Order: sequence, then structure tokens, then C-alpha cells
Amino acid sequence: MSSASIRVLVTTETIDPAAELVALEQGGAVATFTGLVRRDDGVSTLELEHYPGATEAALLHLAEQAVQRWSLSAATIIHRVGPMKPGERIVFTGAASAHRAAALEACAFLIDRLKTDAPFWKREVVAGQGRWVEARDSDDDAANRWR
Repeated sequence: MSSASIRVLVTTETIDPAAELVALEQGGAVATFTGLVRRDDGVSTLELEHYPGATEAALLHLAEQAVQRWSLSAATIIHRVGPMKPGERIVFTGAASAHRAAALEACAFLIDRLKTDAPFWKREVVAGQGRWVEARDSDDDAANRWR
């Protein structure tokens, strides 16, 4: 059993990357990724829905996989849900390891895989009209490189 610290959170609250980074700093190396709501295509609001319980379980599973695969000392996944404006933080992933290569790879794994493995649904509002966002082949390609 691993003694790694794993933090998984699905929230409507703002993500504080600085606080999350400090929590990951345990010596060695830390890699993080922060994703923002895009400002393209005239999107005024991004609404993110999830399947409570199942989403957290999927994210926890990914964090546990990363800890095992890269011998991490810590892994964090935080994902926002609800309505968000362009420029707001939507996701944070972080990995801590004794060595930078493991931290960097694990962080990339976490963001690549959560895009396809966690049950989230995105709805964009453009000019007052909502539209569901379809899965992207590029997300599948990024996730598949870790299989």
C-alpha cells in the first residue's frame, strides 16, 4: 500500500493553484497543470455537469494509477463544475515525485486521461444559445498514449 498523499475534489469553488502547489511540495519535484475556460468561439459561459460519486471515483482511480506507475509522493486532481466564465480556472492537476521526469509525466497523464475517463459534460453558451460540446479526437489520442 502506498503512503502517497492523494487529493481529489470536484467543486463549484474557485481553484487556488498557489495553495495546491504548496500542499504538493514535499521535496524532489512537483509538476502542475492549470486549465482555464477558453475565450474562443464567442463562448460567454461554460457549464460543466458531472455524475456525483462516479466522477470522484474515476478521478481517484486515475490518481491511484499515477501514484503506482510513477512512484509519486502526492497527486492532486481538482475539477470545477457549474457555470464558469472565460478565463476562470476549470481544472488543476499536480504530481510530486523524487524526480522531475516522473512528476512531469504523471501530471500529463492525469490531465490527458481525465479528459476522457471522468464523467463530465460541457455545455457552451454562445450568443445566448447553449450547445453541448462533443468529445474531441485529439483528447482520445492524448489519453491513448498512456494505455
